[in-house]
Amino acid sequence: MNLPPKVTERAFARLSEIGAATDGKALRVAVEGGGCSGFQYEIALDEAKEDDLILEGSGQQVVVDSISLPFLSNAVIDFTEELIGARFVIENPNASSSCGCGTSFSM
Repeated sequence: MNLPPKVTERAFARLSEIGAATDGKALRVAVEGGGCSGFQYEIALDEAKEDDLILEGSGQQVVVDSISLPFLSNAVIDFTEELIGARFVIENPNASSSCGCGTSFSM
């Protein structure tokens, strides 16, 4: 069953910290062909488009286009801060394997 992705409070809080909504932007999470494992995540600040799924929390938005949605079914979009840096991450139960870079995966 295809369930929409979930966004953690930590991810919404980070979007709030960087003032995304104040600039009329949302966090866009997309899946594109390529990367070392076959697919890769594209994460950027962007404006919502007509066919996007819009996930809202804490006055912020995360958007996913209709083509990427099946690849992100039941995924969790989070924000992490580690010694190597801070970044948005996707925990995707649909990925059969992923690359060490964390942005590339296969299904």
